Parts: sequence; structure tokens; C-alpha cells
Amino acid sequence: MKGVKVRSPLREAIASLFPFVKHTFYFSIVVNILVLAPSAYMMEVYDRVVNSRSYITLVMLTVLVVGIYLLLEGLELVRRQVMHEAGIALDKGLRGNVFSAIFTARLQNIPGAGAQALRDLKIIREFFPSAALLAIIDTPLALLVLILLFMMAPSLGWFAVAGALMQFGIGFFNERRIREPLMVANRSALGAQNYADGVIRNAQVIESMGMLAHIHKRWGGLQQEFLMQQAEASDHAGTNAALSKLVQSLLSSLLLGMGCWLTLKGEIYGSGMIVASILGGRLLAPLVQIIGSWRQVEGALESFNRLEAMLREFPLQVKGMELPAPTGLLSVEGVIAGAPRSPVQILRGISFRLAPGGSLAIVGPSASGKTTLARLLVGIWPAMQGKVRLDGNDIYQWDKEELGHHIGYLPQNVELFEGTIAENVARFGEPDQEKVSEACRMVGLDSLIEQLPKGYATQIGDDGSFLSGGERQRVALARAVYDMPKFVVLDEPNASLDEAGDAALLNAIMTLRSNGSTVIVITHRLNILGAIEHMLVLVDGQVQRFGTCKEVMEALQSPPAGQQPSNPKPQG
Repeated sequence: MKGVKVRSPLREAIASLFPFVKHTFYFSIVVNILVLAPSAYMMEVYDRVVNSRSYITLVMLTVLVVGIYLLLEGLELVRRQVMHEAGIALDKGLRGNVFSAIFTARLQNIPGAGAQALRDLKIIREFFPSAALLAIIDTPLALLVLILLFMMAPSLGWFAVAGALMQFGIGFFNERRIREPLMVANRSALGAQNYADGVIRNAQVIESMGMLAHIHKRWGGLQQEFLMQQAEASDHAGTNAALSKLVQSLLSSLLLGMGCWLTLKGEIYGSGMIVASILGGRLLAPLVQIIGSWRQVEGALESFNRLEAMLREFPLQVKGMELPAPTGLLSVEGVIAGAPRSPVQILRGISFRLAPGGSLAIVGPSASGKTTLARLLVGIWPAMQGKVRLDGNDIYQWDKEELGHHIGYLPQNVELFEGTIAENVARFGEPDQEKVSEACRMVGLDSLIEQLPKGYATQIGDDGSFLSGGERQRVALARAVYDMPKFVVLDEPNASLDEAGDAALLNAIMTLRSNGSTVIVITHRLNILGAIEHMLVLVDGQVQRFGTCKEVMEALQSPPAGQQPSNPKPQG
């Protein structure tokens, strides 16, 4: 049975550019005919003007060849512009797929995938108007030159064929010699870039503990490895480019000599030997251009393969049938799960159920799987086995653009975005000022905003860098409760809050519950249990206790007689 053929968005996008390539090919035919004008001019000058000694003929031929040169340059500009438009069309057709793939890859903890995919798209887009691709298009048209050489004398044509085969051989071995070092160099460059990005993100830690010299030394090693591999690829490419130019020069000179020999024998006219030399150089020009730009060609091919693999692995999600708005009924059914792309099981056999409007506190020691469970509950990570269902529908498969309005999520590591407070709270949709104000009041953020000169229009900086830790957490909490979502998951919402912040958090949870929202809170601080109905104790990725807060606390504090608790109590 044959496997199902996976759709390739990149190949489809490039195939859609055929009209651009076709028009460029037509222009190239004219260009490659006009480029013979100097040879024709030379023949006419030698054979017609010199013999007739006509100044008018010389002037007219000169004016004609100047006009052809101007037309030639204009056509070169036009075909480059056409291929530039092709690159823009490719970017426009693929940007949605690439952005979706980057986003999905980031959710699955693939480091550096986003920056590399954008670089790959840029490299492919810029390859279209490049001299290398235009030379590839010109290569088949070099047959026109070869036909002219055969028409002048078959021996000249066969000699030119031999030179073209030598150029092809140089190109073939050039590709084989530089592919491996260039691939290794690109991987090393990506590793060095990812390492540098991580260093920049942790600049405060590095500076405070004097780690810069050691970090710089390690980055320097990665950079040196990249430079060595790149130098090897450059050496091979430079050597082959020099050989290619040597063959082109030799062919032109040898064709000149052969043309002279044939002239002496009376087989061609005197100007024919010079024309043969010029045509021989023109025949090999596209191949010389391709070999000289082979690093760019190889880089484009590698970017193509890498981007195609990524788009195949993370295809654009097709919007499914629209589902009704959820009521908050949560069902977790025998979930076994771990981090994406990892075989390690963090959660093993998790099952519980919450009615609409219910509330649950998930507690347990560190590394028990609480954050992993939170990511499964909001559909960020998939389960290896089992399902997390919201109103009977698999939440991971639910269209997040459709569902997101009904979900509130506060991750353990607070993530804000450059923009205003209102934009962040309103999730960068069109802010409803009344709803933004209500969300900020719920979490006790209104008093802070009143003290700011621009109020809700205050810019918070990249990742909320202009705010304190507690303020960032309150803004993120306001974002989670914006517009009263039906299902809210809060992962350590009080980690950076003071006493007033804790009180505001309790108020927000009570307000959500009174509006019928299902609320799940992951916490180590049990003072929040007064606002929560149910409690789940998670230990080593398994449910140890589940029930009402009162039942679970009594069970944990009063183990059966003669039996010691097998697991530690939740941390308070």
C-alpha cells in the first residue's frame, strides 16, 4: 500500500510562479539574441566598412549597435524586475504557512526554528532576481551561440562543445566539494546564533555573576568552527571559479587560433576568427556565472530543503467546522503526556472531571507535572494517550482562533508583548475600554493605572520590561480574565503578588465563578483554597487525591492508622 503523499506548500508556491519565469524566459531569448550584436557589428565593420571605406555605413552601424546596447540593458532591468516580483509573490503566498509553522514549532520547544525559517524564506525570495538564477535561465539559450559556431565551421562548434563539457565537469565537482562543508558551516552558524540569542536574553544574570568572559569564550569557539567550515567551502568555491574563468579564457583564445587556421585555409572570412572567439566566450558565460555564484545556489537549495521539511512537518491548520461556544465542562480522560518530541512521560493516567462553573486547585511538589497538565488543559501540548475535552470536544484539535475568546490562560512564566496596557489586556484585538477596565478592576490593577500619565495607553516595553514583576503578573492576569472567558487556567498566579495582590486574585476568582466560568488554579500557596471548591494533588505525574478541598485536606492530614503517607503533602 502506497503512503499518502504529503502536500508541499513550498513546491506549490514555486510552481505558481511559472508565469513569471515564462515571461523572463521570453525576455532572455531576446537578450541572448541582442547580445550577439557586438559580433555582428564587428563582422560588418571588417567585411563591409573596411572594404567599402564608407563613413556613412560606419556611423549607421555604430548608431544601431548603441541602440541595441541600450535596449539590451533595458531588457536586463525588466527581467530582473519580473523575477523580483516573483520573489515578492512567493513571500506573499508562503508567509502565512511559514508563520504558522514557526508558531507551532515554538509550541513544541524546537529552538531557533522561527529565526531560521524566516532566514530561509528570505534567501529563497532573494535568489529569484539573482544573477545566478538568470544565468541558469540563460544556459539553454546558449545553444543559439553553439548553432552559430557550427554554421561558421563544424570544427569550431565541436571545439566549443568540448569547452562546455569541461565547464560542466568543473561545476559538477564544485558542487560535490563544497556541499558538505557549506552545510556544516550553516549548522554551526545557526548554533552560534542561537547561543548568542540565549546570552542576550540572560544578560542580567551573566553581568551580575561575572560570567561574560567564559560565555564569550564558548561563543567564540562556536563562531570559530563556523568560520573554519565556511573558509573551506570558500576555498573550494574560489578555486573552481578560477578554473572556470581559465577555461573560458582558454576557449576564447583557442577559438581565435582555430579561426585563424581556418581563415588561412580559406574556410571562413577574416573577421570570422574574431567572431568565433567572442562567441566562444559568450557560450560559456552562463556556466561561469553559475559556478562563480555556486555558494548562493547551494545556500538557496539548502534553504529550500530545510523550509520544505518544516512546512511539511508543521502544515497550516485547516479551519474545521465551527463549534458552539463552550460552557466550561471539562473532562480529562486517562491522559499520558510529556513534552512534545520527547519520549519521557511526565503525566501518567490523569483523569478527572469538572462541571461548568466548577473550580479546582492543583497542588503538589515541584516537578510533579503541574505545568505540563496546565498546557494540556488549554490545548497547547498534545497528549500521547487519552484526551482533554472541553464540552466533549478535543481541546487540542479545537481551532484556537475560534476557541481563544472563551479561554483565559496565565502561564507560569509571564509573557507580555510590546504595546500598551490596554492592548495587552485586550489580547491585541480591538480594545473594548469597558471590558479592559473591568478586567483591571478585577485584579486590582486599576489603582496603578490611575497613577500613570497615559493610563491604559501606557507603553509597557518589550516583554513588559517597564513593569515590576508583580505588575507584569497582574497585567497578564487581567488579560486572562478579559471578557469573562468560560474556561480559565492560572499557573502560579500569585507567585509574584504581595498581600494586596493575593486579595485581588481571590476577588478575581470569585467574580469568575459567580459568572459561571470554570476556573483551575495551580499553586503552592494554599491560602487561595478559600475561593476554590475542588482540589487535586499531583505527585510524580499521577493523581494522589481528588475531591473537595475539605475532603482532600482531611485525607492528607489523617492517613489510615498504621500507614505512613507514601507521598509528601502539597507545599504551602
